[in-house]
Amino acid sequence: MSSPLLALFRRDLSVARRIGGSATMGVVFFLVMVTIVPFAIGPDPNLLARIGPAVLWIAALLASLLCFDRLFQADMEDGSLDLFPLAATPLELVVLVKCAAHWVTTGLPLTLAAPVLGLMLQQDETALAAVTATLLAGTPALTLIGAIGAAATVTLRRGGLLMALLVLPLTIPVLIFGVSAAGAASGGTVPFAAPFAILCAISLASLALCPFAAAAALRHLGE
Repeated sequence: MSSPLLALFRRDLSVARRIGGSATMGVVFFLVMVTIVPFAIGPDPNLLARIGPAVLWIAALLASLLCFDRLFQADMEDGSLDLFPLAATPLELVVLVKCAAHWVTTGLPLTLAAPVLGLMLQQDETALAAVTATLLAGTPALTLIGAIGAAATVTLRRGGLLMALLVLPLTIPVLIFGVSAAGAASGGTVPFAAPFAILCAISLASLALCPFAAAAALRHLGE
């Protein structure tokens, strides 16, 4: 990573810590979502064990949505967003580095918290390992897809709801194959490898396409 991009990566980590930490907010929301499920459906261990992977994935998705609007917000407030397209560094690389920093402060903490919170949903060791692996493979795709919505709505006041409406349909394949792979590892009807491979392919496709889409949205806002 060249020096300007490394400086941008470190700056975004610093900004995330200074404004209160997306990691803390996302993990707390994740904890609340997982905690209220047993109160809603009852403390049946078998039922919690069966739906646990889906609950963890849905909670992780909603916690990620909660943090996407901060991806470019600080850059818009300090004027950096107007300077990125004028820099020598391609805007696509800038978006990619910002997504990497955002994933480190949001997606990675959610992935690390999942095994602990999974214990509340009666998940065994195999299921916990599967959920962690699928979140590790799938949360980068959530961040990259969320970057498109964040870029398209960064200049809108109260654009969080619109961003969620834009992003949520695009994240459904990630949710489907993430839950399918996690469920397969804990006794599902399909092998774990197939949906997990598709989940990894979605993340790789997002890595190849989403930075270009988000950069195009940012350029359109500057015109």
